[in-house]
Amino acid sequence: MNYALLQAEAAPSMWPSLLMMAIIILVFWLFIIRPQRKRDKETAKMRSELQVGDEIITIGGIIGIIVSIKEDTLVIETGSDRSKVRLARWAIQSINKGGETAPAPKQ
Repeated sequence: MNYALLQAEAAPSMWPSLLMMAIIILVFWLFIIRPQRKRDKETAKMRSELQVGDEIITIGGIIGIIVSIKEDTLVIETGSDRSKVRLARWAIQSINKGGETAPAPKQ
């Protein structure tokens, strides 16, 4: 018996498993990573374009009008008693323009 020939036939090829891993990574990138990066860019753009006078909705559901903006924080005015709240910029979920809520990026 030729043992070298038997061992060569018994050794499985690594190509199918490598191909399967590459396909799995591609699917994850196309359906999970890429759309999430796109949403993150849209959210960052929306937060960077905030202006004084914009009506916003926070992640916690507070609705208010921006009174002042600093680098990483902003002050909003809420309610009829004109109470002011200081918020971090990352806490803004969406901008409410013209009485209608602008569609927030899905998270």
